[in-house]
Amino acid sequence: MRLVFGLVLVLGLGLAGFAVYMAKNYIQGYQAQLAHERAQRKPNIETVNIYVAKNPLRYGDQLDIEDTALIAFPKASLPNGYYDTEDALFPNANSAPRKILRAIEPNEAILEIKVTKPGEEAGITSQLQKGMRAFAIKVDIASGVSGFLRPGDQVDVYWTGNIGRNGARTEGNSTGAVTKLIQSGVKLIAVDQVSNSDTTGAILARTVTVSARPQQVAALAQAQSTGRLSLSLVGAGDETLAEVIEVDQRSLLGLAEVAVEKKEAPVAKKQVCTIKTRRGGEVISTPIPCTN
Repeated sequence: MRLVFGLVLVLGLGLAGFAVYMAKNYIQGYQAQLAHERAQRKPNIETVNIYVAKNPLRYGDQLDIEDTALIAFPKASLPNGYYDTEDALFPNANSAPRKILRAIEPNEAILEIKVTKPGEEAGITSQLQKGMRAFAIKVDIASGVSGFLRPGDQVDVYWTGNIGRNGARTEGNSTGAVTKLIQSGVKLIAVDQVSNSDTTGAILARTVTVSARPQQVAALAQAQSTGRLSLSLVGAGDETLAEVIEVDQRSLLGLAEVAVEKKEAPVAKKQVCTIKTRRGGEVISTPIPCTN
């Protein structure tokens, strides 16, 4: 009986071991197939390491290596002006540090448009493109759009003054007091002493600084010295080309032009001078040259 019991025990242990072996193989095979399926379903996204901010960076802050980190970014969604090497972002071991032009949040990509060139300060000179000049325009609460102007906005510039002397006309056939659009889509780079485009509070400015070509600067200077300039804020993303706009009082009120009749100058009568002489009972008139 003991022999039979021993054989049964050994047989049972063998069957149990075989079952465990088969179950293990089945589970391993299932896990391998599941991992293979997951690998196939996983999107194959190519990435590039780019520099991002580690800490919040604000206008005027100095950009140091400790403030940045390299992270993987999808190659298909890379923004323009990113930095992917230390030499590009920190040339010459950051001997001439960059400054922050626009606020950068943690894990946000550091872009060319948001930092100055190496060694430059975060002033308006860093916002002037090649060939452009800075020009200041005097404004008040009305002509400055009630404090809603911000650096980076675009404005149309209107001139109001008196034109047309001695009956002269402009191209718009206007005379006297007139308002005319002289520049459109001009970019603001500073409002009073503020050049930070991240400013959110209202600024009741006395001057605004615009970026303009030298020819535009000359036109604005001439207009400012001969009349009053007003600004009109252009909507974000509005690329509409403004038409020629010129309004005088006559066209504003819809008054028709009254033709002025020209009066002919009176014709001067020719003066005749005579001398009268009496011959007996007859009086004779003799014409003579007039002395007066």
